[in-house]
Amino acid sequence: MTGRWGRRGFMGAAAALGGAALVGAGAPLARAQEAARPWPDTVAIPAGFQPEGIAVSARGTAYTGSLLDGSVYRFDLATGAGRIITRGGGPMSVGLKLAPYGRLLVAGGASGQIRVVDAGDGRVLATHQAATGTAFVNDAVVGCGGAWFTDSFADVLYFLPVGRDLTGPGAAPRALRLGGEWDPVPPGGDYWGANGIARTPDGQALLVVHDTAEALFRVDPRTGAATRTVLDGGSARNGDGLVVHGRTLYVVRNWAYAVDVFTLSGDGRRARFVKQITDPRFDEPTTAAVYGGRLYVVNARFDADWSDPATASTVVSCPL
Repeated sequence: MTGRWGRRGFMGAAAALGGAALVGAGAPLARAQEAARPWPDTVAIPAGFQPEGIAVSARGTAYTGSLLDGSVYRFDLATGAGRIITRGGGPMSVGLKLAPYGRLLVAGGASGQIRVVDAGDGRVLATHQAATGTAFVNDAVVGCGGAWFTDSFADVLYFLPVGRDLTGPGAAPRALRLGGEWDPVPPGGDYWGANGIARTPDGQALLVVHDTAEALFRVDPRTGAATRTVLDGGSARNGDGLVVHGRTLYVVRNWAYAVDVFTLSGDGRRARFVKQITDPRFDEPTTAAVYGGRLYVVNARFDADWSDPATASTVVSCPL
């Protein structure tokens, strides 16, 4: 998530979308017919729910959070059907990722919070205050020993263990200061720094996109030392969410309405531009996930009037 605050409305309420269970003697046939249908290319998100992040399970269950009130929506990529599992009324939900033991980790934006949610029933299991004051906990990745979160208004990453106990004193997040070649962000929240985050293909380091620097950085998770990833073509300008799938990097470029695709070196120090994905359905895309040979892209629609409870958005599917 990135951009000017004045271009976004963070008002409104979430609405639920329900699904009906198949019952009766015809249910097995109905299920077989449903399984044979092509998966939807566009998934509608409920009105009044402004999505930003996305996480997808191994079975094709997807999750997104609302910037408006922090609600969490779970949906099936195969059918497009879903429902709100966590009702908001609190801080926004920005980036999110699935963690072991059926947990969903949610970045809380300007609240400075990290929330741990039960991915099954949507219960909030723990709330950690990662930052106070001017902060924007933006995106997350699981790897390199735990979960890592970016703060777009501070030159730090937050680390959270992902063991079974996420509520005790040992589960409190700790800050790792970014150094090396990292371009410091002026304090005050007027400039956006760290945004999307992913693991390098070799699993030894982190990749972080820097909004103001319009650059991609490789970060050592032990020291915070950052080095610029050399881009051979393509661009990280307007870079928001990052996806690493094998040796392929997808950079979601929100205000560019595009996704730039690169081939990464194993250590993440170099990236060769392959192609750019554009789609008329992109509407300020922010994050993405790969599943079943498709790229699922979230439209945050920052320029829409979210004070209108009828305003809605989508997740769109594109071929890789």
